[in-house]
Amino acid sequence: MSQVIILNGSSSSGKTTLALKLQQILTEPFQHISLDQFRDGMPVRYRGLNSPPGSPGHQGLNIVPRDHNGELVTDVVFGSYGEKVLQAMRRAVRAVADTGVNVIVDDLLFKAEYLRDYADVLDPQQTWFIGLRCAADVVASREQQRLGRFPGTATAHLEQVHSHGSPYDLEVDTSALSPRQAALRIKARLQQPPRAFPAMCRATES
Repeated sequence: MSQVIILNGSSSSGKTTLALKLQQILTEPFQHISLDQFRDGMPVRYRGLNSPPGSPGHQGLNIVPRDHNGELVTDVVFGSYGEKVLQAMRRAVRAVADTGVNVIVDDLLFKAEYLRDYADVLDPQQTWFIGLRCAADVVASREQQRLGRFPGTATAHLEQVHSHGSPYDLEVDTSALSPRQAALRIKARLQQPPRAFPAMCRATES
């Protein structure tokens, strides 16, 4: 049966780099599916920058700057269309896995309901849930070096993406481990059955 690895972490925590490294070291082929791919596939007018209510940018993916204790941070806010795209992404992961193709998912779980939806549509016995932690100063430095990134985006959701209240099968600190070291830890974890998604499913049933 196909396997699904979900990488969840803040922007600039190294999810894509780790996904590519996993593709290199894992024996079986894994298809990489990322939130960035679905974001970039949205119509440009639906990728907003502080777009007002009623506008396409507000309905899609809206980048909203705000002041947080004197620090400029940037929230990522999904409107009605954006939420449909996210839901479609999760079902696309299931569709690919259902054909027998292994998948590495590179996502940011801004809301607990996103994780619950993954748990509803994926096979819990074949899904490994991996958390990427990263020091705030490291993600801020990486963010400054990336073109097209708004200051404070990673800082704004550094902890938000981990606030779903569910355990991980494994957590890796990408500010302390190299991509290869983190990938090897994940590869080793795949030798044991997943625990996170089965636990979520049992909690839902009880």
